[in-house]
Amino acid sequence: MEKHNNNAKAFISFDKVSKSFGATKALINCSVSFEVGKIHALVGENGAGKSTLGKLILGVHKHDSGSIKIDGKESFLSSPRESVKQGLVGISQELSLLPDRSVVDNIAIGRETTIGPFVSNKQTLEKVEAVMEKYDLYIEPSRVVGSLSVADQQKVEILRALNTNARLIVFDEPTARLASHEADQLHNLVHSLAKSGTAVVYISHFLEEVLKISDTITLLRNGEKVRTEPTSKETKKSLIEGMTGRDAGNLFPKKPKINEKSEVLLKVKSLSRANEFKDVSFEIKKGEILGIAGLVGSGRSELAHAIYGNRMPDSGSIELNGKEFITKNVAHSIKNGMAMVPESRRDQGLILERSLLENTSLPYLEQFTSWIYGLNKNDEYSEVDDSCKTTMIKHGGLEKEVQYLSGGNQQKVLFARAAMNKPKLLIADEPTRGVDIGAKQVIYELISQLSKVGEAVLLISSEVEEIIGMAHRTLVMSRGKVVAELKGNQITKSAIMEAAFEQD
Repeated sequence: MEKHNNNAKAFISFDKVSKSFGATKALINCSVSFEVGKIHALVGENGAGKSTLGKLILGVHKHDSGSIKIDGKESFLSSPRESVKQGLVGISQELSLLPDRSVVDNIAIGRETTIGPFVSNKQTLEKVEAVMEKYDLYIEPSRVVGSLSVADQQKVEILRALNTNARLIVFDEPTARLASHEADQLHNLVHSLAKSGTAVVYISHFLEEVLKISDTITLLRNGEKVRTEPTSKETKKSLIEGMTGRDAGNLFPKKPKINEKSEVLLKVKSLSRANEFKDVSFEIKKGEILGIAGLVGSGRSELAHAIYGNRMPDSGSIELNGKEFITKNVAHSIKNGMAMVPESRRDQGLILERSLLENTSLPYLEQFTSWIYGLNKNDEYSEVDDSCKTTMIKHGGLEKEVQYLSGGNQQKVLFARAAMNKPKLLIADEPTRGVDIGAKQVIYELISQLSKVGEAVLLISSEVEEIIGMAHRTLVMSRGKVVAELKGNQITKSAIMEAAFEQD
């Protein structure tokens, strides 16, 4: 791996910094330095303090005690504006762009070139194009941001940071929504930023990515720094053990064997929907985990939503338990034994301002309701409590709003909801996106348990290792079509990627 600037000096230093939110100690006596020209990764489970540390750098939060020094001088980063003045900017997983405005507007916002009281569109454009040229990162300036792919929107966010003359950039889960080749492009950009003298703070749950891209790794657990080491001294095993405080073991449970005589639970035949997927056919047996791999935009999620009833296919047929299944709506699918964990828990899965109880039981309220007595709160509470215990959700009470749970526990809420229906078919779309190693292991075990009791799982994932580790059989989609079917030992990273990039 390329190393950057071995004689680097500390740009920003934390000395015994602490931060609490009420009774929760998010960061405890943390001392760490970030150097010019170095890629410094922060790793740890959800709640370890990674994002809190990043937000202290960006002025989103103020530290309670300890000191922060920039260029050796004590600084008080009281707001994001103050941090930007110091050259500290961030790129988050959740993009903060103006979708209805152009690329140039988003990059130049707040830093437009003016002549007197008026904005000079020509000079503003020239300045933006100069930044694009300097970092070899070009996006058509006149394009409306909302029409761009997620990867290109992320490039716009990065260009906006570079347009502020950033001296340090915090990347918080930057590849969580990117396909493999897009992630590689981002890695190349991050390397070039470090090479040009920018300090980079890189927060990621993907340990292979961290080991590949960083110069230094700081490992956090329960708000405390465990250690800071050169990346060359760490391995995936050592990081997992440091993060969790326990032996790494095997991330994936042993795949349950499928009875060759098992009945077909789901049969999809020639399913099509204009501009999304075309002529898709496959079967899933009871007890089988069928993976669907492919690049972002290949039609995987759209296919899943068509099977589940979120959108109607234009043609083709679906059979469930040997009978024709007419897709009507989600409620109809749930009644017929389907459940879904959607790709985005925030946009498609959870009502963040509502309680854990409400989020889990919402699709099944009819089961707890009678004409005479109305909603039976005791039964609802008991069922939700059992489901939350099964999925090992850490929470402070079923009445608490889910927005206050960690990302991993929010994801488990979706599994708790699915488990309440005792589904015959679970559709899991990116089930471990944005969660830590500990939560991943729990989710993999939940999926495996469903398979063991004869329920089928349709697993959609951009993480190739996840597909290899969990699926009995895998379909690879490209441009809306199934281009390969892999079984057993055929399911390899090279086979999946080769099929995913297959051209028409």
